[in-house]
Amino acid sequence: MNLINLKNKKVFITGGTAGIGLSILESFYKLEAEIFTIGTNHENLKTIQSNFPKIKTSNFNLENHQKIEELVKEAKEKLGGLDIVINNAGITKDNLAIRMSDEEWNKVININLTAVFLVCKYSIKAMMKQDAGSIINISSIVGHTGNFGQANYSSAKAGIVAMSKSLAKEYAKKNIRVNCISPGFIDTKMTKNINEEFKKKLIENIPLGKLGTGNDIANCALFLASELSSYITGETIHVNGGMYMA
Repeated sequence: MNLINLKNKKVFITGGTAGIGLSILESFYKLEAEIFTIGTNHENLKTIQSNFPKIKTSNFNLENHQKIEELVKEAKEKLGGLDIVINNAGITKDNLAIRMSDEEWNKVININLTAVFLVCKYSIKAMMKQDAGSIINISSIVGHTGNFGQANYSSAKAGIVAMSKSLAKEYAKKNIRVNCISPGFIDTKMTKNINEEFKKKLIENIPLGKLGTGNDIANCALFLASELSSYITGETIHVNGGMYMA
């Protein structure tokens, strides 16, 4: 018996067309959730539409803050409701702090933190009418440890954690849960480009001795979206093979 029942649940996933987001999308799809996702890569969106014809998609850039309220309304209308929101979309613009441009700082903060807040804000408004909902925000290990060349990315990911705790406190009485997942180093297209020598040293610092997979993050998202976690809010689950232990 499957303990996680997400059949017909209305799920909005940002950045669900590649990497971790795609793993999350596939896992929820297998459990018969109804899904709306966004991305900015036209080819990736076409692939989703081809492989998962029931999934609804939109080409949307989260830098367009003024349109996010409309985006959430679109998600709700296309799905016929809104039960679960997963903020996964994000970018990197790495540079050492003294070389980091205003544009590199602002672009990462705008997409990785401000847009996440706005998606949460308008999703919560929709969820309040039904007195229920689960929001899952994808943070990162570097939001807790910091990282060379990632002052912007680390700041945004740390901000997501604190923001989620605040939202969890504000809307717990409406039965809206807000939690985070902080992935460690996950085997995705991005990590495949890492120098092999550096990757070897990286894995040596992971107690479980391997990179994580997209499914590791997806499984955690399934748990947080389900009734199995109905008494959990304001928490961050670290999925990093023991590399960082809070």
